[in-house]
Amino acid sequence: MAHSQTAEPTRRDFLYVATAGAGAVAAASAVWPLIDQMNPSAAVLALASTEIDISAVQPGQSITVLWRGKSTFIRRRTPEEIAASKEVNVADLIDPVARNANHEADAPATDANRAEKPEWLIVVGVCTHLGCIPLAFQGDYRGWLCPCHGSQYDTAGRVRVGPAPQNLDIPPYTFLSDTRVRIG
Repeated sequence: MAHSQTAEPTRRDFLYVATAGAGAVAAASAVWPLIDQMNPSAAVLALASTEIDISAVQPGQSITVLWRGKSTFIRRRTPEEIAASKEVNVADLIDPVARNANHEADAPATDANRAEKPEWLIVVGVCTHLGCIPLAFQGDYRGWLCPCHGSQYDTAGRVRVGPAPQNLDIPPYTFLSDTRVRIG
């Protein structure tokens, strides 16, 4: 008959387990601040999205807001501007693709793909040539004109003339109500 001998736990075994557990808790406590400091700061999170009251913007007006440190244009277009923008043949454009704020091509640059609600156009207001800020209601297309090198954008933010290689980017946005929009 075989006997198996199992040692009874001793006080020394308990001290080993308790010391290892305390060491693991201490190590986790020391590492946690290092991991937590990699999270974005409150200032960065505040810039990630912004809510704008657009109730005071009249048809034919444009406002500029900051989103992620970039000028962003919110334009309330007139029926004439919408109609003129819809008549443009996308194949004739310098950049026939609509792009989002991450510069990802996602659809043809039709007016419907660039404006969720036809009355409102929201674009990042940075010229895609060298990063200048275009001037509103300027140029042959009454959209935006980059004063640095002459790029012209129409009322849908599509580049029509000049050295700019791409249309103005479209930021991610959501209409919270008829008078409020969240960008980001």
